[in-house]
Amino acid sequence: MHIGFVIYGSLDTLSGGYLYDRMVVEELKRLGHEVQVIGLPSGSYLKRLWLGFSPGLCRRLQAGRFDVLIQDELCHPSLFLVNRRLKRQDGDPATPLLVALIHHILSDEPRPPWQNMLLSLAERRFLASVDGFIHNSETTRRVVASLVKHNRPQVVAYPAGDRFERPESPGSPLSTEIIGKRARRPGPLQLLFLGNVISRKGLLPFLQALAGIHREVWHLSIVGGLDFDSNYTAKTRQLVRQLGLSESVRFLGPLQEAELVEVLKTSHVFCMPYAYEGFGIAILEAMAFGLPGIGCRNGAAGETISHGVNGFLLAEADLAGLELLLVQMHKDREELLRLALGARATYLGHPTWQESIAAIDNFLRRLKDSRDQEKLFGPTRKPGTSGPGNSDATG
Repeated sequence: MHIGFVIYGSLDTLSGGYLYDRMVVEELKRLGHEVQVIGLPSGSYLKRLWLGFSPGLCRRLQAGRFDVLIQDELCHPSLFLVNRRLKRQDGDPATPLLVALIHHILSDEPRPPWQNMLLSLAERRFLASVDGFIHNSETTRRVVASLVKHNRPQVVAYPAGDRFERPESPGSPLSTEIIGKRARRPGPLQLLFLGNVISRKGLLPFLQALAGIHREVWHLSIVGGLDFDSNYTAKTRQLVRQLGLSESVRFLGPLQEAELVEVLKTSHVFCMPYAYEGFGIAILEAMAFGLPGIGCRNGAAGETISHGVNGFLLAEADLAGLELLLVQMHKDREELLRLALGARATYLGHPTWQESIAAIDNFLRRLKDSRDQEKLFGPTRKPGTSGPGNSDATG
């Protein structure tokens, strides 16, 4: 198939969402598809909306003569009007199938309700304009269903944690023995915050919660981009100074894979207790290295973290609850080891990137075959009933 893949900016951007997009593109190419990435200019939400009024964008997408257009759902401000124009040409053989790839729903993020209501106006129209959905989690699937009632084909294809050399492979330094030595290593718990410094990741409340915990219990490494929201980054640095945490918190910025692997090997706990996640690839990648996770009950972290088995979940407003968890793991290193082995077991039982994207490949092929059959023989089902691919398959 000839597939167009619409994103903002570049696939090389360092974030979990762009990692997912990049892995999908690379694996679909390996499976024999011709994939063309269409990078739209980013900017403020208003600039993204304005781009959707440009007739040039519609012509650009039509000119590609794609069989399928996979559209990163976060591009919805620029696409909800364009998709309507594309649909007007539905009888044209050059009209592509429109498939939304959903990392998380923007209007579901923590913010004042009136702001999310405004954001949902364009987001709902975009979701109503596509022919099918690729969800990265059951959480995103449920949120989409709450915004747009539909019977369109969809698939849940979970992200994976195996982009690094598989830690459980023969000769791995992360054997049960090594994980045990790390867990029992004396000193503060080495906490890892792995995500770009933006409001949705909840770093400010996390720092406030840590300020009330004795410094002998923890040390925090923050790995992720610092320039996605410069104002928010400035606030976090200022808060670190105000709370007197400078000796216990280090900002490492974005790291290359080899550097990140070293941090993962030496950390004790993945800790992002107040982050809203559509899935949270970083959680699973940390579990690959035997790091139990502390995540937020709001969002999809609970699809990876099982409370008390491989980590813990906190309510987004529960700042006091973090102390109990960290002190418990700091004092009881055998409990920390149990959680670490539970985390690694979760990773080992999770689909690989190859397996998840094979599910996407199968979904796209079935979707195209269904449309091709309808063009030849007419509709094969009554409007509103399930069609091929609408099986909520998981990768």
